[in-house]
Parts: sequence; structure tokens; C-alpha cells
Amino acid sequence: MDFDRLGVQAGQRVLDLGCGAGRHAFELYRRGADVIAFDQDVAELENVAAMFGAMKAENQVPDGANAQTVSGDALALPFPDEHFDVVIASEIMEHIPEDEKAMRELVRVVKPGGRVVVTVPRAWPEKICWMLSDEYHQVEGGHVRIYSADELIGKLTDAGLRPAFHHYAHALHSPYWWIKCAVGTDNDDHPLPKAYHKMLVWDLMKGPWLTRTAERLLDPVMGKSIAVYLGKPGAARAGA
Repeated sequence: MDFDRLGVQAGQRVLDLGCGAGRHAFELYRRGADVIAFDQDVAELENVAAMFGAMKAENQVPDGANAQTVSGDALALPFPDEHFDVVIASEIMEHIPEDEKAMRELVRVVKPGGRVVVTVPRAWPEKICWMLSDEYHQVEGGHVRIYSADELIGKLTDAGLRPAFHHYAHALHSPYWWIKCAVGTDNDDHPLPKAYHKMLVWDLMKGPWLTRTAERLLDPVMGKSIAVYLGKPGAARAGA
């Protein structure tokens, strides 16, 4: 997602719902937000908490920023109503059978005037993965649906949010997953996905102009994910 367009400010309360390995939570922490990294995977959260501690120790975060991990169920969030300024739900809704219930919970905990961003796999690249491999999605905790953009935005609107804009991202990741599905998602020794993964890591670490430019041009066409930015209607309460 685009953190600049999301507009997170230092001191704001932000929930990273289904944080996984914590990539978004770490960036939010660097920007001075008060972050809660939320997930049901306790072991993963231990790693996230360790990274939070390391970032603090190495002075990578502004003074006053806070970060913590919380485990629980996305269908029954352990937070009060209208608690967060921003909620991020990245690549989680496609895993939840009761997605509309999770969306209503997300809306409950964000403040009026607050912002939400939800990302899921884009429909047509995802359909190719499903066609190439049953293993890709027929696993415990795997993907249970493929969203069209209209379906995702419609469900989020019905839950009580107002769409602002959306964009596509991670075009370079689409071919990687097509290759993985074609050779076997558990075939970690196959040279093609290994080589492609090495390139993706290089791109992530170095940000070279060639791959960054290529992905920017390809995102609208074959971006692996769609990111939808929304707001919760109502005015933010002073002092909330």
C-alpha cells in the first residue's frame, strides 16, 4: 500500500489487522504511529514483537511512538468502538469465510472520519493461480474466495465505509506465483521460482530503477493485489 496516500501521522492509533510477519506494522512504527499488530498466529507475533524491540533499541522510531502485538480473532476484535484512527487489513479477507462479519468488526473499531485500507489478491492473476494449482488455495488457512474489485468495494460499502480510490500493486509478484503454481507450491528446490525469488529479494532490498519502473508501468495491467482506500463517514471527535 501507499503509506503517503494513506496519510498516517505520528501519534495516531493504527491497527494492522492480520499483520502476518509485520511488514506494514514496521513501516507504521517508523512513521511514529501507535501501532497494534494483530494476528491469530502467536508464534508470528513473537517475531514481530522482537523486531519492534530491535527497532526501538536501534533508534529507528521517533520518540513517543509505541508498538505492541495482540493475538485474537478478526471476527471479535478485543478493542472498544471507534478506537483507531486508521485500520489496515492487508491480504486477510480472502482467508476469512465470514468476511462480511470481519468487515463489520473493522468498521466498528475505526473512528468516524478515520481511514481504512484493504488489500486482496486481484481477480485475474488469482484465477490463474487457482487454475494451475489446487495446492495454492486448498490448504488449511488458504484462500477461500476470489474477489472482483466491485464485489470487494461493494461489501466494504455495505459494512459502512465510503470508498475513496484504489490502485493495483506488486505486478512483478504475479509471474512468480504463476511459476510456483505451475511447478508445485511446495517445490522449493525448482530453479525457476528460486531464481525469480532471488530477483524479488534483490528488488526489495535495492530498489533498482529498472524493476521499480517496470513494476510501476505494469501494476495497472497485472498487479497481484488491489488496494482499496476508504473512509468511515462522520466527523472525528475532538480529543478522541
